[in-house]
This record gives sequence, C-alpha cells and structure tokens, in this order.
Amino acid sequence: MKKIKVMSVFGTRPEAIKMAPLVKALENDGRFESIVCATAQHREMLDSVLEIFDIKPQYDLNIMAHGQTIVDISNKVLKGVDDVIKKAEPHIVLVHGDTSTTLNGALAAFYNKVPVGHVEAGLRSYDMYSPFPEEVNRKLTGAITNLHFAPTKTNENNLLSEGVNKEKIYVTGNTVIDALLSVINENHIFEDETLNDIDFENKKVILLTTHRRENWGEPMENIFKAMIELIEGNEDVEIIFPMHKNPAIRELAHKYFDKYIGRVHLIEPLEYVEFTNLMAKVYLIMTDSGGIQEEAPALGKPVMVLRTETERPEAVEAGTVKLAGIEKEAIVNIANELIKNKDAYKAMAQATNPYGDGKACGRILEIIEENFRLERGQR
Repeated sequence: MKKIKVMSVFGTRPEAIKMAPLVKALENDGRFESIVCATAQHREMLDSVLEIFDIKPQYDLNIMAHGQTIVDISNKVLKGVDDVIKKAEPHIVLVHGDTSTTLNGALAAFYNKVPVGHVEAGLRSYDMYSPFPEEVNRKLTGAITNLHFAPTKTNENNLLSEGVNKEKIYVTGNTVIDALLSVINENHIFEDETLNDIDFENKKVILLTTHRRENWGEPMENIFKAMIELIEGNEDVEIIFPMHKNPAIRELAHKYFDKYIGRVHLIEPLEYVEFTNLMAKVYLIMTDSGGIQEEAPALGKPVMVLRTETERPEAVEAGTVKLAGIEKEAIVNIANELIKNKDAYKAMAQATNPYGDGKACGRILEIIEENFRLERGQR
C-alpha cells in the first residue's frame, strides 16, 4: 500500500513542542510520508525547538514580522499553507491546539478538501475572550476537523456537547507528555550558573511564569506582591522567574523584585530542555500557562494556576492543579498551605496525571492509518 502523506502544520514554540514527538514518530514509521510546514509565527522560539528535536521542515513560510497583528498572521498563514498543500498534495493535514496558525492552517486544508486532524482537540474555557484569541480559534478549528484527537475524556465530552460525531473523536492522551519524558535527565546541568547554584534539596523553590495578556497590569502586580509576601513569610522559600521578553513585564519584575535578589532569581526565558528539567527540580509551580498544567503533574509537581478560569478542568478535578486566581490574598493562602502542610502537598504531588502516559503519538498514528484504510474500503 502506498504511504499516507501526513502534513503537520505549526508555527509557535508550544505547538512545535507538542507536535515534535508526533513528527518524529511519523518519520520513523514506514507507513507514512511526513511533510512538515512551519509557519514560523514565532521565529526564534520555534527554531530552538526544531533544533532540539532535529526537525527540518520541508516548507518554511517564515511569516514573523515585527508589530504584525492577528489579521496579518491569519492572512499569511492561510495563503502560505494553501500554496504548500497544492504543491505537497497531502492526504491529511494535522494542526495543533489553538493558535492563528492552527485555525488558518485548518482552513487552508478545508478549502482544498483535504481532511483535517486536530491534535489537542476539545479544550474549552467557555469565555470567547479568555484566552484571546485561542478559545475561538480552537472552536472554529473543531468545526472543520475530520479527526479529533482529544487529550482527555473531558475534552471528548466538550466536543460531544457541540454535536461532533462520536466516531470521529479519539481520546489519545496529550503528546506533550511524550515530548516531556523524552528530554528529562535527573543529572541535567543548566547553562545558567544561577540555577546550578540554587539549593533545590533544602529550599522550597517556586517556579513562577506569567505572561498572558489577561494578566497585564493590576493582576500581575497582585501576583508579584503575593510572591514578596511568601518570601517575607517563609525563610526557606526562593522564587525563580524567567522573565518574558515583553518590556513592560520585565520592567515590572525589576520594580518589585530587585531588592529581593538572592531570594528571587530573575533569569532569561529558558529553552525547552532547560525549562522542563527546571520544572523537575523545583518544589512548586505557579503559572498562567496552559501547557505547564499538563506537563508538571507528570513530574509530580503541584501547579497553582494564576488565572480565573482554566480550559483544563480535568487537572483541577484530578487534584494536580489548583485554580488560584489573580488576587494576592488567595494566592498567598493556597501557596502557604502547600509550603507548610506536608499532607496537602503530598496529595497534589502524588495525584494521577489526567493527560496520559506518554504514548499519545503511537495512538494517533494508528488512528490515522485505520481511517485511511477504511476510507479506501480496505479492511
């Protein structure tokens, strides 16, 4: 039987991380011809992931430009992926998650009548403006998807409630766990000596990440004030904050934390392997990121989500994540319980990760191959 031509489309660092193990699985499976189209919606951050996983896209749209808007990105991706599909003639196009690349890559496939496979399908916050524009991107992508690869049963239920055909939804686990487990090394040496000098064994080190648009301004100030209260109230607590490249966030971080240097470690953003191995060493993670809510539980690390809602409610239900919100008092209270109460900490650290066992990619490949055969009447 001829090979199934699978085209993977992604453009940001998070997409690349979660698609990388799937691309490698496709490359190493003789049933498939793997085609990679990188939009480079995020150029520099994307390239670092491609290098780590040794992925060489056959097509690179290189769309990133300073100051471009969501509309600019959408126009470039739609036209660029349309051109690539006409050249490569894939049997199926895979997109991931909820970016502007995701939606417009899927649209380009739909307009060419090529089936769409949506990896990480079915996440919902049920607030169309939070996260923005991701919530609408993933819902619209779902409307034109042929194969929905849902990480969890909750995601499947979201899709069913929207009228998606149950036979086209597959609960696979999340590919981010496949990626994560492939790069963790307990003897990892960090490039930044600041990290190598931190006493992870005897200190309760908190890894803080915050960058989302919804948290700019007063919410982020509340978060930073909470961090200071935790430091002042707990002698054994230290904080690591990889500062986002956004100048406003960096300025605010220096304003609040410069007087606490030594207890607060302000570092540059980390590459994927560095960041995942840092997660494996810290005591507690506080974040407004989505992906970290999936990754950290696989490492036995409790996560406090610095947002008012999450599109990953199964993590809250499983007990691996606590929704802390953006008010200082609530953040401090939840953190203090995890810092001071060993049983509360242990309950979160040992809870079962709802996002899978690191074998999602193998399941996705089998589903694609099965659907390809059925479509052609091959049993």
